[in-house]
Amino acid sequence: MTTSAISPPANSTARVAVASFIGTAIEFFDFYIFATAAALIIGPTFFPKESSTAQALNAFVTFGIAFLARPIGSALFGHFGDRIGRKSTLVASLLVMGVSTTLIGFLPGYDSIGTLAPILLCVLRFGQGIGLGGEWGGAALLATENAPAGKRAWFGMFPQMGPSIGFLFANGLFFGLAVLLSDDQFKSWGWRVPFIFSAALVMVGLYVRLKLHETPVFAQAMQRNERVKVPLFETFSGHLVPVVQGAFSMVVCYALFYISTVFSLSYGVKVLHFSKPEFLALLCFAVLFMALGTPLSAWASDKWGRRPVLLLGTALAMLSGFTMAPLLGGGTTVSVGLFLVIELFLMGFTFGPMGALLPEIFPTRVRYTGASIAYNVGGIIGASIAPFIAQVLVEKGGLSWVGGYVSVAALLSFLAVLSMRETKGADLVSDVVTSEAAEVGAQPVAQRG
Repeated sequence: MTTSAISPPANSTARVAVASFIGTAIEFFDFYIFATAAALIIGPTFFPKESSTAQALNAFVTFGIAFLARPIGSALFGHFGDRIGRKSTLVASLLVMGVSTTLIGFLPGYDSIGTLAPILLCVLRFGQGIGLGGEWGGAALLATENAPAGKRAWFGMFPQMGPSIGFLFANGLFFGLAVLLSDDQFKSWGWRVPFIFSAALVMVGLYVRLKLHETPVFAQAMQRNERVKVPLFETFSGHLVPVVQGAFSMVVCYALFYISTVFSLSYGVKVLHFSKPEFLALLCFAVLFMALGTPLSAWASDKWGRRPVLLLGTALAMLSGFTMAPLLGGGTTVSVGLFLVIELFLMGFTFGPMGALLPEIFPTRVRYTGASIAYNVGGIIGASIAPFIAQVLVEKGGLSWVGGYVSVAALLSFLAVLSMRETKGADLVSDVVTSEAAEVGAQPVAQRG
């Protein structure tokens, strides 16, 4: 039986690219506006004024809550994504994230409602994590399950570009507010604008995703009656090793990103005495190199394989930890900018192949659940407490200790990738991982089998 007889109309390349990209761009816009706010305003607004250090630590703890929620979102949305399809699940995850983010923009502060303010903030932050937990896996599967042979990492790069654009948009919006508003205006109401504006972006994302068809790979799996009753159970009972390998391979991406953005922003403004617009402008410039590193590594991993590209990237990331003290600690515009460029380029370089790698290590029947859980458990290990730990480390031992944290995170990912086999030749239709030499011609994956 041919694929065309059992699957819905094919998604065009442009539709796949836009739908997988725009969702993650919006999701990471939502997620990063909280990260920026955590570094600048969340502490004083939602927590009692005990001390500035206590407020900063509380803000970073609140930031980390969403990472604890993300595996729950992975299990929840992964369950439905593996049982009823990718499309509807992607719509739901975007809606959950958008509603949670928009409500944060209307949430009263500690001075207005007391301890209820941080409680409600934590609830909404948890909602953000639930939504994002289901987002990335579905977007990556949408891209890779529609990809032609030999270009799976390139197609998987579309959702990987979302964080760069979402970050740039979020940072640019905060930069504009910091320039146009006085400090009192920003603290009073200006910081809320990005959260409320998120509602308009979510509407755009929902419109694009509602136009999608189901992926042909999932349609074929359903035709073969491969649906499992509880994907989460099968993932952990039959595919625990790739979950662990995938999670630790992601650690370096998260550590590089959140140490060089959230922690560095807080450190740059409070310790190095950069103005908010100055440091945000440096981050906007540096994230362009993250956007460059992502497609570069995706292209390279389609050409030479996922493992060699990721082993190179994680090795360079280990070395980059040693640059933190001399460059970020140097305190000049040039040295700080160079540090941010190095870290964010390496983040993009290690992040690019993940859109293909994580889906490739799981069979279709649990691919949404497995890839999502690996991705988000990596977030717990690499990012949830990264700004908090960095804040503690810098107080105890200075920036060199924080740089050591980055190097250790990169080492964990290096070892995880080293333990994995090459997945460049994986056949997503038959769920068999083959050698690179076995990868077949240039026909689309959806037409094989």
